[in-house]
Amino acid sequence: MLDRRGINWRNYFMEKELVFGHQKPDTDAITAAMAYSYFQNQLGYETEAVALGEPNAETQFALKKFGMQAPRVIKTAANEVDKVMLVDHNEPQQSVSDIDKLTVTHLVDHHRIANFNTAQPLWANLRPYGCVSTILTEMFQEKHIDIPANLAGMMLSAIISDTLLLNSPTTTDHDREAVEHLAKIAGVDDYEKYGVEMLKAGADVDAKSDADIVDGDAKTFELGGTKLRIGQVNAVELDDVFKRQADLEKKMRELMDANGYQVFILIATNILNSDSELLVIGDDTAKVEQAFNHKLDDHHRMNLPGVVSRKKQVVPPLTKVFEG
Repeated sequence: MLDRRGINWRNYFMEKELVFGHQKPDTDAITAAMAYSYFQNQLGYETEAVALGEPNAETQFALKKFGMQAPRVIKTAANEVDKVMLVDHNEPQQSVSDIDKLTVTHLVDHHRIANFNTAQPLWANLRPYGCVSTILTEMFQEKHIDIPANLAGMMLSAIISDTLLLNSPTTTDHDREAVEHLAKIAGVDDYEKYGVEMLKAGADVDAKSDADIVDGDAKTFELGGTKLRIGQVNAVELDDVFKRQADLEKKMRELMDANGYQVFILIATNILNSDSELLVIGDDTAKVEQAFNHKLDDHHRMNLPGVVSRKKQVVPPLTKVFEG
């Protein structure tokens, strides 16, 4: 039976579920888990937000700004629960290691759907927005559930992160409206100023290890039988990344050998001018060149002006070539 807010009180007697985003979590993956868990708890579910990795420097900056604690990190979930809710991902290779032992009951995502199958029907909210936190903002509004100020601040931070302060081609009017809405709730008078501060906090390349740079924000994709690892790092100056190229390549090859990646692509993105440069190693580099209609130089690099989105500008052309 539903009450006036649409809450099914029978949910209170349901078993606990974990809510989490993808491996190597970014600000949206961490925040979306926190926000969706809060949302579902208001509807009567018993959930806990967890993470599949430690928060990065950018996320830590936002958490400190808004006085929130990061979710605890888990390696497996089936030892705790039978059911889970996924946010900001759906591809199993990006999820918890024992996802095949769990029942996915809910999914909120803004990525492509790939290799995702369930044995039972589920609740799914998929929208082609710039950020999952934008989808969640609208879900809160649709259910007339108030967003706490500190959580609104984290959701604001997630949208700024995923859209590079609304400059990414993934940005929609929904994202712009959500940023205005969340900034008011969070008490952020100048979200652009705050956004630059947050992005710069996450773009301090000198403070990152080689592994943090190449794999700190990386995802695995299975494209036409080829296993690609695609990482992305933000920087204020791309020279700060590539002055360490020899060490970065060494780390990339170590990860390839350990995990069976056939191609490793690192996207280094300048957050100030929205340009990127790719570092590519492994097999089938000719296909990467074909995907972007650019040649790799003698340093295995390719300049791609205006490319900032892995989801919209990098994975689609690679998919077309590798699966064509």
